[in-house]
Amino acid sequence: MMQFFRRGDAAAPAAAAPVPAPEAKASATGRVVARVLGGPGRAVWSPRDVASLTRAGFTGNPIGFRCVKLVAEAAAALPLVCSDAARRYETHPLLALIQRPNPAQGRAELLEALVAQLLLSGNAYVEAVGGAAGLLPEELHVLRSDRVSLIPGPDGWPAAYDYTAGGRTHRFAMTGTPDPICHIKGFHPQDDHYGLAPLQAAAVAVDVHNAASAWSKALLDNAARPSGAIVYRGSDGQGALSPDQYDRLVNEMEAHHQGARNAGRPMLLEGGLDWKPMGFSPSDMEFHETKMAAAREIALAFGVPPMLLGIPGDATYANYAEANRAFYRLTVLPLATRVAAALAWWLSAFLGAEVALRPDLDQVPALAVEREAHWARVAAAEFLTEAEKRRLLGLPPRPEGE
Repeated sequence: MMQFFRRGDAAAPAAAAPVPAPEAKASATGRVVARVLGGPGRAVWSPRDVASLTRAGFTGNPIGFRCVKLVAEAAAALPLVCSDAARRYETHPLLALIQRPNPAQGRAELLEALVAQLLLSGNAYVEAVGGAAGLLPEELHVLRSDRVSLIPGPDGWPAAYDYTAGGRTHRFAMTGTPDPICHIKGFHPQDDHYGLAPLQAAAVAVDVHNAASAWSKALLDNAARPSGAIVYRGSDGQGALSPDQYDRLVNEMEAHHQGARNAGRPMLLEGGLDWKPMGFSPSDMEFHETKMAAAREIALAFGVPPMLLGIPGDATYANYAEANRAFYRLTVLPLATRVAAALAWWLSAFLGAEVALRPDLDQVPALAVEREAHWARVAAAEFLTEAEKRRLLGLPPRPEGE
């Protein structure tokens, strides 16, 4: 049995016996866990899967939500023109299908969901119900991107798409013609099958913006004051509270000194308790500027001018009209043109004849000034023939006999 002696005890031995070192034990997965969890001071980022990003950047972030809504609603509201190499159609079965794609959705709802899926996940999937070669589908449905997985074939091209919901999986085979699924994806430099979403590029800014909002809410819950420490020194010099005293102090702090309704309430400390404030004030941390910078980065990733979102401190554009025109010209029109072209190419396989879908630029109010100047310049060019003028204005050739 090991004995302990006080210093100066006569019974103490001349030299203490050597104490064996404790046995060292280490888990084989300890290093892996430590690497995954990260060391102190390392940033913690939210998951990067589609479902987590959508919750953090769309349903849980007002800037991401507004950016997606602005782009998707603007793209869905653009009038579409259907034409082929010979003429422009005022009425066409393809236009009728897009106008009423399924019993639950209209044209605007379908295109808004399609563009929103593309912005949130980088991929958009449209399912054709019915239809065959020479016959358009009876219905069109937008599939949730987080439920679709691509099955590549031996040649690298998609052989099938699996749609999983409620524990059940349905496979769409891509071996026949026409294809049952239209897959529209954004450019991804490191993935051959899935696209890169603007929300993925803005994921870091979304985390910063959400963290700043959470910090502001925590400050509000604590009367907008920095945290501190209550130091206890008893009359006997001891610095420890009994369990009952500790629990009572914590309950009183939560009940009477936290939350917006308790802002400004004085703190009554009994004998032996002293309040020591710690940390930085919100102005020192400059959380507001950090939050605004993150909001501008989110808007930049989606291609939305910050001025349209009401974000202060942005002087990129001279006025609101110029920002709105740049929004349509640089963001909405390229995206809507690509989505319309992909749908037209896919549905042309059902028709057996190639048709084109594109936005009608002459009916976009934000571009009215540009289009008016363009029409005036083309009309005043006397060295151009009528056919050349029609081609420059995006009109098909005049039918013979007119």
